[in-house]
Amino acid sequence: MPGFVNTVKSLPKTFWAANTLELFERWAYYGLFNLLALYLTNSTETGALGFTQVEKGMLMGIVNAILYFLPIVTGSIADKFGYKKVLIVAFVILSSGYYVMGLVTSFAAVFLAFLYVAIGAALFKPIISATIAKTTNESNASLGFGIFYMIVNIGGLVGPLTASYLREISWNYMFLMSSGAILLNLVIVIIFFKEPPRIQNSESLAKSLSTAFLNIFTVLKDFKFVVFLAIIVGAWTVYWQYFYSLPVFIEQWVDTAPMYNSIYALCPCLAKVIGTSDGHILTEKIITMDAFFIVAFQVIISSIVIRFKPLPSMITGIFINSIGLALMVITRNPFFVISSIFIFSIGEMTFSPKILEYIGRIAPKDKAALYMGTQFLPIALGNFIGGFISGGVYLKLSDKFEMIKQMLPQLRFEKLSNEQLFVSATKILNTDKAGLTDLLWNTYHPYIFGGVLIGIGGLTVLLLYVYNRKWM
Repeated sequence: MPGFVNTVKSLPKTFWAANTLELFERWAYYGLFNLLALYLTNSTETGALGFTQVEKGMLMGIVNAILYFLPIVTGSIADKFGYKKVLIVAFVILSSGYYVMGLVTSFAAVFLAFLYVAIGAALFKPIISATIAKTTNESNASLGFGIFYMIVNIGGLVGPLTASYLREISWNYMFLMSSGAILLNLVIVIIFFKEPPRIQNSESLAKSLSTAFLNIFTVLKDFKFVVFLAIIVGAWTVYWQYFYSLPVFIEQWVDTAPMYNSIYALCPCLAKVIGTSDGHILTEKIITMDAFFIVAFQVIISSIVIRFKPLPSMITGIFINSIGLALMVITRNPFFVISSIFIFSIGEMTFSPKILEYIGRIAPKDKAALYMGTQFLPIALGNFIGGFISGGVYLKLSDKFEMIKQMLPQLRFEKLSNEQLFVSATKILNTDKAGLTDLLWNTYHPYIFGGVLIGIGGLTVLLLYVYNRKWM
């Protein structure tokens, strides 16, 4: 115990300042991102935007892909101008961007505002991980990065829960929360953040950026590594459906009233805290269970996975992750969905950390940093492809309102919001909302979407197995 306490004490103030910045940035980002698919697609009567699934997929997939690609080059900007200055710029962009996102309503305006936020996030992302690396040493790095990973997931847990309560009042409050959290970060970075030691970059910004792009192409000359990155795109494509498609699926198809009633029977106070006044549990609270499971079980899973080589662990983790996500969309039972999220989380905890470990193992020692920097490429591509899957593919296979349009083509749906469309359909078919949902489920089988996820995940596992047999 004294050794642990001494290790904690050895971590400098800048380390703790950086982790605090990460906590509130993740709070702001996931507080918005976990609810974004719902905000974009829910009916306008609720204060949401009423976008189509295709518009949602394009917006989330393209912008998030850009967000994950830019850190490959934005690290050069931080090295050139200094971490503190770039953090201040990033937080000004993020805070104003979140605020503006809550004001605009057209697709083009929301897209541009979210892209603006992505630029701020991309400026922030490489600085904090670099600061953690620079403020730890061989004796405390393991603890330092463990604390950092825990902080990320605490922010990812608390942010969406807070946003969930606020959006019951007004969707705008969710954006104000994110903007306010970043303003707090701005105060913290100005007062408490001290520039960590770094190599002064005398090159021009244009030269630094061109060098960053050239470094990417240098790494991509390694054919074996490129094949690995291409295969891993499939894993991330499936993974991002948890945030792009699952919230919409739960909102449209899963009745959470039985879960609320079961919790109320055991603990009425808890049910009132997590539930709504009409006896339901909001979708985003279910989505947040992934972050909860990671916070609760990451240490246990890591202690098991550490015994195995990276590629077999990745193969197992991606398979489990894909199975978990597919299981979530084959049922309307909320308890089964929660159980499937647990399976999904085990897969995520198994494969995700092993990707970095594998890259570190196969990278030439003199190019380790360059190889590590490309880890964002498959994540970016997974977002891009995943956006289209959660758009057009989900629309065709699982969107409830698209099914109503197919069932009742006589409705002039172009003039109706989703809520109006649903109410009109119940009147024409002489049923209630639950009955119409049952009819659509049994007629159009929206769970087929799970087969798409299994297909992509299974192909990824197969290709990774072949890759492992051929090159390892």
